[in-house]
Amino acid sequence: MNILGTSLRVCVDDLEHAIGVYERLTGAEALRFHRGGVAVAAVGCFFLMSGPERELSILRRITATIAVTDVEEALGDLEAVGAEIIAGPVPTPIGRNLVARHPDGSVFEYVDRKQG
Repeated sequence: MNILGTSLRVCVDDLEHAIGVYERLTGAEALRFHRGGVAVAAVGCFFLMSGPERELSILRRITATIAVTDVEEALGDLEAVGAEIIAGPVPTPIGRNLVARHPDGSVFEYVDRKQG
């Protein structure tokens, strides 16, 4: 699997305030979208998330988001090392993703930018 980068997940109470802080720190402009009832802003290597606690509590279990060239390839590698696939692969507005629990118990989201 070819890992392109990692994004850190940060749950915040005030998304607008947090966006200003992280845009200043990273020099990047926020890309905003919604995932279910959660408002998300991608700013540099950070995913800022704000929304109902019942949804955030699930998202907090995911350590980080890992960008890969191909989710299907990542799926094969994850299965080969004994990872448990919790969700996906599924299409998203920007590509495909899956969520996997590594053998050590860590949970990661893997994403690519391929449509379909």
